[in-house]
Amino acid sequence: MSEAVAAEFNSADFRKAMGNFCTGVTIVTGVHGGAALGFAAQSFVSLSLQPPLVAVCPAKTSSSWPRIRDAGSFCINILAADQLVVCQTMAQSGADKFADIDWRGGVTGAPIIHGGLAYVDCRLVDEHEAGDHTIAVGQVVDFKLVDGTAQPLLFMRGGYGVFGAM
Repeated sequence: MSEAVAAEFNSADFRKAMGNFCTGVTIVTGVHGGAALGFAAQSFVSLSLQPPLVAVCPAKTSSSWPRIRDAGSFCINILAADQLVVCQTMAQSGADKFADIDWRGGVTGAPIIHGGLAYVDCRLVDEHEAGDHTIAVGQVVDFKLVDGTAQPLLFMRGGYGVFGAM
């Protein structure tokens, strides 16, 4: 980006423009020191089939990610449309986020949240600095499509919704 363009850059307008890209909603979970940890994330992507890799982009301000990183593994829980409360709970800081959430430990020990569409359990293999976020790459060690018929929870333009077939 040139200096002239950088001087004119408006982060609020950029965020608004990017908000027009609809994303699914995931919860990234892990266990550190016996405590279940988690945070909501929309920046998630399948990265490679051979080897099976995914990427998630936690904000550098996340208080959960450094502890999940230290554990060396994490699970991506893909939320169903009826799991908005789970998303809202995991988007908060502090408190025991798992107090009212039904879950079980996956292969890595990371929480798999009951009621999701799918989960992807991973071993952390790499991280890359990227502005105000980190790109975390995980090698898939286990995954399951739990419910292939339910609607996904989607996020767009600052709000939550579901997919409407055309």
